Amino acid sequence: MRAPARIAASIFAVGALSLTSVPAFAGAERDTVTESLSGRLFPLLDTLGRNPAALEALKARPEVATMLQARAARREACAQNLVCTAQALVWTPDEAKALADAVPASASTADDGAAAQARREIEGINTVVRTYGLGQPAGYPQIDGAGMVDPQETQSRLQAAVWLSQTPRGNSAQGLDPSADFALALLDGSDRTDAIGFEPLTGGLNAPAIKRAKSLDWKRWRYSAMIVTGVGPDVESMALSPFGKYHLRLAANRFASGDAPFIIVTGGRAHPRATRFTEAVEMRKALIERYGVPADAILIEPYARHTTTNLRNASRLLMAMGAPLAKDTLIVCNPGQSATISSPQFVRRNLTELGYEPGKIGQRLSPTELEFRPSPLSARVDPRDPLDP
Repeated sequence: MRAPARIAASIFAVGALSLTSVPAFAGAERDTVTESLSGRLFPLLDTLGRNPAALEALKARPEVATMLQARAARREACAQNLVCTAQALVWTPDEAKALADAVPASASTADDGAAAQARREIEGINTVVRTYGLGQPAGYPQIDGAGMVDPQETQSRLQAAVWLSQTPRGNSAQGLDPSADFALALLDGSDRTDAIGFEPLTGGLNAPAIKRAKSLDWKRWRYSAMIVTGVGPDVESMALSPFGKYHLRLAANRFASGDAPFIIVTGGRAHPRATRFTEAVEMRKALIERYGVPADAILIEPYARHTTTNLRNASRLLMAMGAPLAKDTLIVCNPGQSATISSPQFVRRNLTELGYEPGKIGQRLSPTELEFRPSPLSARVDPRDPLDP
C-alpha cells in the first residue's frame, strides 16, 4: 500500500483526527506553486488575500459576516465526513451573490467589473470541488478532470486538501473562506496545475519573439500574426497529429509570403488526457527544425484545449506582444476546422462557453485561411475551466 493510502486508511479506521485539528502556526509561509496557481485562477480573491485591510473590511459587512458564519457552521456539521465537507465548501447561488455584491470595485480590473469576476471565481471554485473532489463529470470528460482514481486515493486527496486549506498560507484569502485553497489543493493533489505550466508566457520559448515584437513597426505588415490552431492527437505516444503536421505545412508556406511577422501556434496538453506533450511546443519545434522558420518569429500558446480557446488565448498573447488589436490576423487550419470557425454555430458556441466572442471572424480567403480580428474581451480570466482560465 502506498504511503498516502496508508495514511488515509489509518484516519478512516481509527477516526482519531478531527478535520478541525490541524495545528495553527505562528507564521504563514508563502507556497510559490499554490500562489502562482491562485493568481492565475482567482485573481480577485488573490488580490484580497494580499490586502488584509480590504479582506477584513469585506468580512465585517453584516451580510457577508452572516453568510460566512452559515458556511462555517455547515462545514462544522460535517465533522469527519470528507465528502460532506467538500459539499459544504460548494457555494450556493445566494452565497455567491452576497459575496459578489459586496466585493470592492478595486479588487478586479475585469472589463465587466469586480462583481462579475467574483461570480466567475466562485463558479470556478465550485467546478474544481465538484470535478476533482466529488467526482462529478467534467465539462469535457475526455480531456478534463482527474481521470480514473481509486476510492482510497480520492479520500487521501480530499483529506490532504482539507488540511492544506486549514494550514495558513501567506498572501492567501483563507481568512475569508477556505474554499479557494481547498480547490487549489485538489488541483495540486491531482497533478493538474496545467494553468501555470508556462508562466510567465512572455518568457521562456516566447522571449525572442516578444523582444522582437516590442520594436516592430506593425504598419509594415498586412497581418499582425498568423494563428495556427491545434488538432491534438488521440495516440498517447504521438507528439503531433497528422492534421497538426498538415497545419504546419500550410503555415510554413503562408509565412514565406512575408505578410505576417509572427506565427502563433496554439494548443495545450489535451489529447489524450494528461499527455506529456504540449502541442504548441511540438509545433514550434517542427517549424524550426523542418521548415527553418526563425525562433524569434514563433510564439507558443501552450494552454488551449478547444478551438474557442485557441482564438481567445491567441488574442491574449497578441495583447501581451503589444500588437494593435485593430489589425487583422490570419487563421490557418484544415478546411473542416476553418469552415467550423466561420460558421454561425461557432459564434453561438463562443457565447455559450466563454460568454463573448474572442474576436470577429472576417473574410474566408481560401478553404484553409480566414481573417480574424481579436477582441480585448479575451482578457477575462475564467476559472470555470481550471486547466486554462
